[in-house]
Amino acid sequence: MPKLSEIMTRDVFTVTSDMPVTEAAKHMMKGRVGSACVLQGGWLAGIFTERDALRAAASGADLTKSPIAEWMTTDPVTVSPGVDSEEAAETMLSNGFRHLPVTDGRNLVGIVSLRDLLATRIRRRPL
Repeated sequence: MPKLSEIMTRDVFTVTSDMPVTEAAKHMMKGRVGSACVLQGGWLAGIFTERDALRAAASGADLTKSPIAEWMTTDPVTVSPGVDSEEAAETMLSNGFRHLPVTDGRNLVGIVSLRDLLATRIRRRPL
């Protein structure tokens, strides 16, 4: 099984916790990404996903003023780049995640999605 360092996305879309939900959602749509890692002081403070955006939209809150901090998952589960893709998939499936931040110590170095893991699995399947 490949390690996450081989398949993770290194160019992670990041935001700050005070960014309004609508602004983050616009950037996510434009960049065609399903999550934003929330940095505070250079460290990973949370993750904001499409599901969080839906939850926020359903709340009726004014999302032009409502900050990401109110809707993000704080202190998200992370994995190291040396974790193999199968272990990452198990972590994601058992916790109901579709996006998993990859960290080296406290430094965000990438992100992996279920789509990344599935694509890797399909490419490795023997013919």
